[in-house]
Amino acid sequence: MKTITIAGKKVPRLGLGTMRLTGPGTWGEPADMVGAAALLREAVHDLGILHIDTADAYGPHTVEELIRRALHPYPEQLLLATKVGMVRPKPNVWKPLGRPEYLRAAVEASLRRLGTEQMSLCYLHRVDPAVPLTDQVGELEGMRAEGKIAAIGLSKVTPEQIREAGKLVTVAAVQNCLNIEEPDDPALPYCLDNGIPYVPYRPLNAGKLSNTAKALRWLLALGPLVAPIPGTSDPAHLRELFAPAT
Repeated sequence: MKTITIAGKKVPRLGLGTMRLTGPGTWGEPADMVGAAALLREAVHDLGILHIDTADAYGPHTVEELIRRALHPYPEQLLLATKVGMVRPKPNVWKPLGRPEYLRAAVEASLRRLGTEQMSLCYLHRVDPAVPLTDQVGELEGMRAEGKIAAIGLSKVTPEQIREAGKLVTVAAVQNCLNIEEPDDPALPYCLDNGIPYVPYRPLNAGKLSNTAKALRWLLALGPLVAPIPGTSDPAHLRELFAPAT
């Protein structure tokens, strides 16, 4: 598997998304916490997956805690990315919240749950339309200057938003939805033209794509800056997804 450098870490281009390691509605703990922890350890220690993507909203909070339980102390070469800026009132409900004081508190809480003093990569999970984008990324930039964040990413953004944020911060990665059934995202060519790693979430269209190998090959063929993060809660499916990387 070819590699990509994201936030200063050289990792295989296939990473692991962790949203599926929760209960129904992306809410609460998975049914088998022991099995979920074992899956994470197998991913990193046996399959060589070095890009793990999560968010404080997964659970909420439970996946970050699970990652710490399974993988801490983290391998030095691991790119552990999380996201802040989304609140979860109830199962299947997601709301952006980008007030600077909230983002700061969320980053501090994620650091505690993950058991680390610095995030390798912190994404703004969603742009809150009620708060100026510069205020949202500006707060993350302030925490980067303090050493609490190594690099800043953006999720579900347009080229215009990337450009606006890029005036204030170095955008280390963009994470948008892209798969063979949802193939059009204007942010992709913008990222490729500007040297920004592009991390497709929902690369298998939430499990609707049965030919996973074909779907991932299609994404990887889009260019060397494309780094998909398929997710699973099934160890056999994990091995199927990442067999080419071993």
